[in-house]
Amino acid sequence: MENRWIINNLSPEDEECKRQLVEQLKISPTLCQLLVQRGIKTMDDASRFFHPQLDHIHDPFLMNDMDKAVDRINKALSNKEKILVYGDYDVDGTTAVTLVYKFLQPYTSVSNIGFYIPDRNDEGYGISYKGIDYAFENGFSLIIVLDCGIKAIEKVKYATQRNVDIIICDHHNPDDSLPPAVAVLDPKRVDSTYPYPHLSGCGVGFKLMQAFAISNGIPFEKLTSLMDLLAVSIASDIVPITGENRVLMSFGLEQLNQNPCIGLQGIMDVCGLKGKEVTVSDIVFKIGPRINASGRMHSAGEAVELLITKDLHFAKKMSTQIDSYNQERKDLDKKTTEDALGSIDNDGEFANRNSIVVYNPKWSKGVIGIVASRLSEKFYRPSVVLTLSNGFATGSARSISGFDIYKAIDSCRDLLENFGGHIYAAGLTMKEENVPEFQRRFDEYVSANITEEQKTPQIDVDAVIHFSEITPKFFKILQKFAPFGPDNLKPVFATDNVVDFGTSRLVGKELEHMKLELTEPDSENVMNGIAFGMGKQFNDHIKGLKPISICYTIEENNFNGNKSIQLMVKDIKA
Repeated sequence: MENRWIINNLSPEDEECKRQLVEQLKISPTLCQLLVQRGIKTMDDASRFFHPQLDHIHDPFLMNDMDKAVDRINKALSNKEKILVYGDYDVDGTTAVTLVYKFLQPYTSVSNIGFYIPDRNDEGYGISYKGIDYAFENGFSLIIVLDCGIKAIEKVKYATQRNVDIIICDHHNPDDSLPPAVAVLDPKRVDSTYPYPHLSGCGVGFKLMQAFAISNGIPFEKLTSLMDLLAVSIASDIVPITGENRVLMSFGLEQLNQNPCIGLQGIMDVCGLKGKEVTVSDIVFKIGPRINASGRMHSAGEAVELLITKDLHFAKKMSTQIDSYNQERKDLDKKTTEDALGSIDNDGEFANRNSIVVYNPKWSKGVIGIVASRLSEKFYRPSVVLTLSNGFATGSARSISGFDIYKAIDSCRDLLENFGGHIYAAGLTMKEENVPEFQRRFDEYVSANITEEQKTPQIDVDAVIHFSEITPKFFKILQKFAPFGPDNLKPVFATDNVVDFGTSRLVGKELEHMKLELTEPDSENVMNGIAFGMGKQFNDHIKGLKPISICYTIEENNFNGNKSIQLMVKDIKA
């Protein structure tokens, strides 16, 4: 499927902002254009963007119910009540539980604080009746719920009947009514008074601990040592790296690289990051999947045990175990994806649909979210993958750029037992007999609301430039745009009318990649580039010195200690 390139040109008003930034910052107009595209339009904006400071983060008491939450925790500690820290089984949930548990633990006895992660297969997502019963039976009178709970109205009522109070810390979209908890912390509340709506679940937990620290005169520095967990959650949960998240991620990455907790160090060691500078990409593709694998394949509680440990030997042993879970997950993910593709091949109506809904009661619940992502990427359609769990068809949904899959699922809410999520990812549960009707209604909504443009993969190009602009100074400033992530993606550039310098070649075991050396006509600049998985285009686009357009990101290539600038080519057009 051929990609559409969308050139992100500036409006006349933004062009004026760009002109002023060029005058004030004395840097490349292209770099100023990148700033304006990211909402950085003044000198003050640029200063805060390039130099994040911890005093840029917001007052936690601006969040609705924060005072109630802190008062209830203070009361519990004063009365020596037992507190249970409860969270989702994914990376965001387990890091949130770890952060809150580790911060509160010094202020109570070991016997008065515990944690609980629901079993993905037995209990499913969110607050469970089993978890509430566990709290009641073991004397916990307060549950701090993290990264879930915003729709758990009946479960919170059940907990209240058992004399168990609940504080909810969530970041998912709420329904019209909120659960009757002691406090509901969620920056996406309709009545939210908090300035930044895009915190991760761990981020909401962090704000609660920040407020608790302020209330009790605890130095903020006590929290900064836990920001490595926050960085892992922000990167893994794919929340925007803008505003407050950008500050938290910047300092979290610093903590992760300079002094990570023993558990994270163990994971970094087993995935080959020892002695290397860890980036957002490393978290997304190496650290996060291993933490996730614990909950997907066995028990997410093991991930929390690893992240809270102070025992080096245990951390090494558990990191190795979690690494093996990740390999199991990869094997199962591959097999399930193959099964799903087989189901699609056998579906005679597939070509007439704008969405994908596949169901197999034998698939593992632990990998269906990954499979949904793979199907969405391959066919470029909103995708739902369902399996059978506790007598219900339970699934994960993944979307494509610009299409709100949460709204599509919400349009079928009368068929569902439960659902929740974001614009691009969601979870859902329904009676097995409702699957065919859900497939029909879901596709009906998608077909009525998806645009032709959304059906075609899109590459957003930040700027069209010449190779001559890519200087060491340009690249040095470009690196300061990091950390990269949603709403602050790594800038993508395009250069037109380039040709092979005569030395480009195919590389890789099966000659599947292109090692490029490109130049512009009448120019002495030769740029090195790599185009992974694009070897089949070599004869069409490179051999024969045909002019081409390329879009790419600019990377640092470190080979045997020699550093150089390299283009990471994303697409080629004649």
